[in-house]
Amino acid sequence: MSGIFGVVANKACNEDLYYGTDYHSHLGTQFAGLAVYGVELTRKIHDIKGSQFKAEFYEDYLKMQGDKGIGVISARDEQPIVMNSKFGPFAIVTDGFIDNAGKLAKELYKKGSSFSELAEGKINFVEMAAKIIISGKTIVEGIEKVFSKIQGSCTLLLLNKDGIYACRDRLGLTPLVIGKKGSSWAVSTESSAFFNLGYKLVKHLEPKEIVLITRRGLKIKRKGVKTNQICSFLWVYTGFPASNYEAINVETSRERCGAQLAKDDNIQADMVAGIPDSGTAHAIGYSMKSGVPLRRPLVKYTPGYDRSYTPVSQERRDLVAKMKLIPIPEIIKGQRIVFCDDSIVRGTQLKNYTIQKLKSHGAKEIHLRISCPPLMFPCKFNYSTRSINELAARRAIKAIEGKEPKSVCKYLDENSKEYKKMVAWINRDIGSTTLKYQKLSDMIAAIGLPKEKLCLYCWTGKSPAK
Repeated sequence: MSGIFGVVANKACNEDLYYGTDYHSHLGTQFAGLAVYGVELTRKIHDIKGSQFKAEFYEDYLKMQGDKGIGVISARDEQPIVMNSKFGPFAIVTDGFIDNAGKLAKELYKKGSSFSELAEGKINFVEMAAKIIISGKTIVEGIEKVFSKIQGSCTLLLLNKDGIYACRDRLGLTPLVIGKKGSSWAVSTESSAFFNLGYKLVKHLEPKEIVLITRRGLKIKRKGVKTNQICSFLWVYTGFPASNYEAINVETSRERCGAQLAKDDNIQADMVAGIPDSGTAHAIGYSMKSGVPLRRPLVKYTPGYDRSYTPVSQERRDLVAKMKLIPIPEIIKGQRIVFCDDSIVRGTQLKNYTIQKLKSHGAKEIHLRISCPPLMFPCKFNYSTRSINELAARRAIKAIEGKEPKSVCKYLDENSKEYKKMVAWINRDIGSTTLKYQKLSDMIAAIGLPKEKLCLYCWTGKSPAK
């Protein structure tokens, strides 16, 4: 997932743009970029795989002058993309994943289009969205073509002389919110980016909604639809604790999730802990419900280390997992620990780093409690897991079956013997004393939205309704 942010100000926008974009640094680890429209359109992009946004862009933002701008922390592509088109010069940033990019590229090639932003031989999704937009008669019509042509998701901001066009993807899989401060406006993936900058949240964009933000205010260019199916993983893991999506706060949802894990658990333990940072709120909820005290046997060394889930390469993910968590032996030794985490994706970091750190410092028992069901299907709507073989649950099923089965339906039922075998295999592989996953129904209840309003694809394999 990427994070996008934009500002239209009554004066220079660069300071709010700089800090607002930085508040999305938990969402992407590959590239970051800013574009500002003043006398002319200026853009800066930096590789942030080995650095932090603030350090890379400090000198740039001081020089970028204008009253409107957009920024991005990107999980995949170099962006913003800048184009000089029949609509005039514009810059664009996106959040999402184009699942049918290969097919769309062939269609565009036949019409004479070309792609210049190639990274490691891959088409830049942001450039693809821009090419589709300029095929429309107007910018709004072009964005509507993005809705109709793209399979997957594409939430975007488009900056030109008029202001910022903002639109949320057709299924509402990723969030986009509008804030206001005096006569200045901001648009953001994370509502938490508004608080310290003085913006008040005034609107959650609906799926397919297109708005134009100018110094004169907010103009709706296309009404949204009500059938949103937002990504559930925002509340479980990816979202920032202080953010609200669909008016539901992330931190409180995670606390409810932890409480759901504790309600049917009869483990005898000395402490509850969360794998920092995203597991912490789940552990708080578990502790509140169970009465088992909350402690911190592992602490996160935050400076310089990104989230271990987001880097593209396994080598980088392993390095981050190894280096960022520091054990406290005096708290660990001889203790029975309930350890809460948001999810088990690949499982290698839990197995090789977290569990081993606890064991090597004398943990007596380690009871893993996972705040969502087993991840069974690679995401088609955002840039996270990309293959079945990456997922711990699918590796377990393949080991049990001796091959990749044609269907995994029997493993989706948390009451089936197959499900129990899969969980037992993962528990042995990771090396925990016991392992328990959240029930799907309990996770949905903890989030607080109706099931039909949530994307649950990575757990059920059922795509959101079109």
